[in-house]
Amino acid sequence: MKNSPQSIQKQFLNRELGLLAFNRRVLNMAQSDDTPLLERLRYLCIVSSNLDEFFEIRVAGLKQQINQGITTSGPDGLPPQKVFELVSQEAHALIDEQYALLNDIILPRLALEGICFHRRGHWTEEQKAWARDYFFREIFPVLTPIGLDPAHPFPRILNKSLNFAVELSGVDAFGRNATHAVVQAPRSLPRFIRLPEKIAGCPYGFIFLSSILHANVGELFQGMTVNGCYQFRVTRNSELFLEEEDAKNLRLALEGELSHRQFGDEVRLEVAENCSDSMASFLLNTFELSERDLYRVNGPVNLVRLMQVADMVDRPDLRFPRFNQNNPKELNGKNSDIFTSLKKKDVLLHHPFQSFSSVVDFIAVAAQDPQVLAIKQTVYRAGTDSELIEALIDAAHQGKEVTVVVELLARFDEEANINWAAKLEEAGAHVVYGVYGFKTHAKMALVIRRENGVLKRYVHLGTGNYHSKTTKIYTDFGLLTAHEGITSDVNEVFLQITGLGKHAPLKHLFQSPFTLHPELIHAIQKEISIAQAGRQAHIIAKMNSLTEPSIIQELYQASQAGVKVDLIVRGVCLLRPGVKNLSENIRVFSIIGRFLEHHRIFYFQHDVDETVYISSADWMERNFFRRIEVCVPILDNTIKKRVLNEGLKPYLRDNLRAWQMDSNGTYHQRQPRSGKGFDVHHYLLNRYDTNKS
Repeated sequence: MKNSPQSIQKQFLNRELGLLAFNRRVLNMAQSDDTPLLERLRYLCIVSSNLDEFFEIRVAGLKQQINQGITTSGPDGLPPQKVFELVSQEAHALIDEQYALLNDIILPRLALEGICFHRRGHWTEEQKAWARDYFFREIFPVLTPIGLDPAHPFPRILNKSLNFAVELSGVDAFGRNATHAVVQAPRSLPRFIRLPEKIAGCPYGFIFLSSILHANVGELFQGMTVNGCYQFRVTRNSELFLEEEDAKNLRLALEGELSHRQFGDEVRLEVAENCSDSMASFLLNTFELSERDLYRVNGPVNLVRLMQVADMVDRPDLRFPRFNQNNPKELNGKNSDIFTSLKKKDVLLHHPFQSFSSVVDFIAVAAQDPQVLAIKQTVYRAGTDSELIEALIDAAHQGKEVTVVVELLARFDEEANINWAAKLEEAGAHVVYGVYGFKTHAKMALVIRRENGVLKRYVHLGTGNYHSKTTKIYTDFGLLTAHEGITSDVNEVFLQITGLGKHAPLKHLFQSPFTLHPELIHAIQKEISIAQAGRQAHIIAKMNSLTEPSIIQELYQASQAGVKVDLIVRGVCLLRPGVKNLSENIRVFSIIGRFLEHHRIFYFQHDVDETVYISSADWMERNFFRRIEVCVPILDNTIKKRVLNEGLKPYLRDNLRAWQMDSNGTYHQRQPRSGKGFDVHHYLLNRYDTNKS
């Protein structure tokens, strides 16, 4: 029977509201007294960074649908206009809460620790003099004030750049009556400046660039009266659009498109809280935005830049304790033995508790090994400084056949990936950009080695990116293996990506866009059959997002059949748990703690026959149907136990950093029942603490 819109709305939650709910959970880390003070500031900034992308992509998409007159509802039954109204209401409340936390709690407590942000109204005479000198020495020479008149139209405002709207009165040197001007802050200027300790009166004293400019803005408009100066920032649509017929050379097409990202359609206007109503209206009209798009903030319009403070201040006592990453004992730090070790047994890496250096060593050793003939690897996000890609470049210089699949459309990493692609090509590597229309999101590295006249394959398969910096803060699994069936499958996937031809069946891997979705549906249906036969059936799935409707419907069917379903979903989950006659046997948890939860793990009990998979794919439409992903079974029983005992079971025990969703889609933080708390990240750090071994 076809579901009515009302019944659909009861079964599915809204994705945009789910993203805002996730950011509320992140904000909770900034609100918690259990979080070290500088880390609280960092989490506050992370929320702002997340919200920037939310407006650039999700809100921009909603506004496009509204402008195009689209009224069709999504799986949640809500049309775009209604979603936008709900999102606007929640986003305003969330941002107000952010700034209240900053001003009322975090900044005062930082000041008690000798980390002070000096506001303009409280400067000493010495600080005023220092700021004025700094203005003329470092800021004034690079500023270009723009008076607005018929000869000087409103300037193009870069996405998320810091700007100042100035209200003026008087007549200038040419006899012009000026009322408005704009001052753009060059991105080369720091957004906050550290004062000398003697002048600051504390060990770490900072003043904002905006405060210095406000105090001296009159110097830019000699003879005029400055009636008001207000910082503002515009957020723009940052989604890239490439037409296949126009993209004969994807890299060239993307390079051309990237320059337009800074000037996409406006979606949000942030202004200082003291901005006059007339100036706010003037800016809204200029950018063709409505009152709903206006965000008045009590502080800097860009909190993301404050994240640098946590790194600049040398106060380890105000940060999370440092920990030592170790290498797996199977490799024992002897790089020359890595292939011998993998022939004996598979190796599981658990980041960030175990070092990413083992993966870098895997490629670096292969680059120098005369028996290695070829290396193939995917690159989705690698960062601007990558030892691993340098190792691939070295391998190409050493005469190896190096093939790198660079995903140019990795959102906000496009420029870095273009640069790496150019360097790899210069070194003689074969660089391909995947399959047009399908992002290559799989994390795979393949090494082919000649041993005793026979070619032997070794692979690394991961749930996370080949990015050395994020592997220190993201939880991910990586599998190093020489298993012939798995390595053969990986080789086949590379052939599909780089060449042409029909999809060949794989022996062990599930692959998007071909087999991953149907195989997961089949696995869920198998659990249903087992439960209906009166045997034990249990599904545990851990991922970043769960949004794909048919998977959700199958999980509902599983719940109704008596299958126990535990979902550990960091971010957005559109499934409603605990609904009578629909999802009574489903629990949904979200873990927000010291590390960013990133690994994807799928467990199916199948009575006594447990199967465990790790994957690069979330359970989303894009991952199943518009991306190239892989999902690998864990065949080694010892490693299977490790994945369960490190990646799933302790997460279900967490009662300090875990949030549980109710049937209305609201999250509640779990509390210890017996008074003894369990933090999964703390548990895993202790498990891998090299100082205790």
